[in-house]
Amino acid sequence: MVMDDDDQGTAPKRRARRVEQTPVQRALGLLVRREHSRLELTRKLAARGVEREDAQAAVDKLSQAGWQDEQRFAHSLVRNRAAAGYGPLHIRAELGTHRLPAELVAEAMTQYEGDWQQNACDLLARRFPHGVEEMVQKRKAMDLLARRGFPMEIIRRLVQGRGQDWDDQA
Repeated sequence: MVMDDDDQGTAPKRRARRVEQTPVQRALGLLVRREHSRLELTRKLAARGVEREDAQAAVDKLSQAGWQDEQRFAHSLVRNRAAAGYGPLHIRAELGTHRLPAELVAEAMTQYEGDWQQNACDLLARRFPHGVEEMVQKRKAMDLLARRGFPMEIIRRLVQGRGQDWDDQA
């Protein structure tokens, strides 16, 4: 049996040519990773070289098919940001950057099943495991909660409370 160069493994291997994806395929690739708003999805497609009209058409098609849904996106963003330690003010503002209708934002915020005060307690417990006794620590705790978007009534209640064990304050 005679072996040529290709059989012996000396010839360089050729890579398969990458097939150019359609705008719908690109958008779907983004959506399978996480929920996106229409605005965000359109922007990401445009950043990847898809014409604005083609991007909007792709997003429309995926929206009609149920792959992209603004309501599902809003609820997902609220859950994810709350779990990451952000408060309702921050989350509401972030939802606003996606140009979602006000009633959709309000619905997503009211349907959140978590407890904002408990979320703030958990964040403080992670950042200040020994509580806050001194004024400097209290100021830092208040600043942290304010930056994360918690309302002042929650901030005052937690920081001006006993300040030793966050779990007891909830």
